[in-house]
Amino acid sequence: MAETWNNAIRQKYTELHGHTWHVEFDDSITPDGTAPGWYQYISGSFAGFTCSLCKRYWASKRVQVIFNFHLNSSKQGTIKVRRIKQECKSCDEAQMEEPNFPDENVDVLVERVVTKIRMRCYRENLGDTNRASKLYDKIEGPHESSHCEACQLGICGQAK
Repeated sequence: MAETWNNAIRQKYTELHGHTWHVEFDDSITPDGTAPGWYQYISGSFAGFTCSLCKRYWASKRVQVIFNFHLNSSKQGTIKVRRIKQECKSCDEAQMEEPNFPDENVDVLVERVVTKIRMRCYRENLGDTNRASKLYDKIEGPHESSHCEACQLGICGQAK
């Protein structure tokens, strides 16, 4: 999974001033919890989930992703990524499941964070240029806040 994200970043090499950036997944990232010299960006996209217990599949149109990014003095960049999880509403012993983003939506999320990197780390003035994510499945039923990690963290875009 990290390879998909790193490949998407490598395709943006020239936009990142030729500097090397790499992606690390980090479930310890918290909203507004960046270290000094790091920046944070939160975005959402369509993703699907599969319960590891009952194998039930469900889709969500705005799965949150927290990015923390930093360019060090050697011009090496790190992007830490926390993909926000959800749990199955059908299983009593459900665990939080990782989202599965379609490759096209990984590209959209990477494009968005690269825009923020260019604005923060390279001081480029790019304005607001977000490309929309693509929905791949029909979304059925109401939002289930009790099964949403983003709701628990206070960053859910679907919470009412």
